Amino acid sequence: MARGNTDLRKSIDGLAVIVQQCFDLDPFSPCLFVFCNRKRDKLKILQWEHNGFWLHYRRLENGTFHWPSETETAPMTISPRQLRWLLDGLPIEQRQAHREVKARTIL
Repeated sequence: MARGNTDLRKSIDGLAVIVQQCFDLDPFSPCLFVFCNRKRDKLKILQWEHNGFWLHYRRLENGTFHWPSETETAPMTISPRQLRWLLDGLPIEQRQAHREVKARTIL
């Protein structure tokens, strides 16, 4: 997840360059790379799958995304659950949510 804002006029190649050169990450990895515009009402998600890129785009008609501040420039790692919260208009830190439980063997 890219902190701060990104120029969403960029498409697949431009976002892949940001992932590779600015974040020093591999855009071909099995990760989702999430970017937001300055007004916090649009998102793009870059995803590599098998033999090509997916570019997911979401525009809110009302409201904004709860996007982390620009105080740090390093990308932020979030869980799939946190991404769902973000896409649902919630902050990525949900203090009321149940904590994740790791599966254990039952004897």
